Amino acid sequence: MPIFAVHYTYSDSTAADRATHRPEHRGWLNALVDAGTLLSSGPYPDGTGALLLFRAEDAPTLTELLTDDPFAKLDLIDAVRVVEWLPVMGAFAE
Repeated sequence: MPIFAVHYTYSDSTAADRATHRPEHRGWLNALVDAGTLLSSGPYPDGTGALLLFRAEDAPTLTELLTDDPFAKLDLIDAVRVVEWLPVMGAFAE
């Protein structure tokens, strides 16, 4: 199954609301880890966004799944970029 890199872009204007709703966001992410759909995720240290690595059938399926993110439902993500990724070495290489 393909792996996708998802890049979230955040702005300073949503920082307070993201902090408030982070527990729901991380709960959603943890459920996806438990299901084997989310491989890894984390914010960029400078606060400008986050990187999430997913296994999904295809980009449209993943894009639909991302609409369930509490941050997305609350319009706390400025931009989302979904790119299929082909790891050739390391933990995610097949």
